[in-house]
Amino acid sequence: MPHPTAPLTRRGLRRVALALGLAVAGTIALAGCSQAVPFAPAPQATDADCAAVIVRLPDVVAGQAERETNAQGTGAWGNPASVLLRCGVEPLGPTTDRCVSVDGVDWVIDESDAPRYLFTTFGRTPAVEVLIDNDVVSGTTAIADLSSAVSAIPAEGGCTNVDDATLG
Repeated sequence: MPHPTAPLTRRGLRRVALALGLAVAGTIALAGCSQAVPFAPAPQATDADCAAVIVRLPDVVAGQAERETNAQGTGAWGNPASVLLRCGVEPLGPTTDRCVSVDGVDWVIDESDAPRYLFTTFGRTPAVEVLIDNDVVSGTTAIADLSSAVSAIPAEGGCTNVDDATLG
């Protein structure tokens, strides 16, 4: 074994250079990683139907890459996150808010915090909510990208046009 103060051989220099290179590359790679998006899970996030939704979520929504989240039943896309999904929220009751059907999934749109729009499924239990920053992505595109995964929760009802509703 060489003495600790002995000069490094060519092979020893390569090992030191390789180790330093790997350390620098690892530091750069870790610095480039984004942190998990913090979330509070929805009350029914552990529902089996939510698990079915989460495993079907796409890698890209409205052109935004998927992000890691820190809570069960959630999804996020974009950096910073511009599309946030929570499965397991309480289903909505009757509402006068606008409702749209996208690929067989009905969504109620809360526009009260525009340009951030909250889309919540209607007629599915548990419900799914998606918060979208419309300054960054198209809400219509994001919901279209997510509807296939959300359709894993069986529909129990849907939006009704006010003209079709009967009072009585």
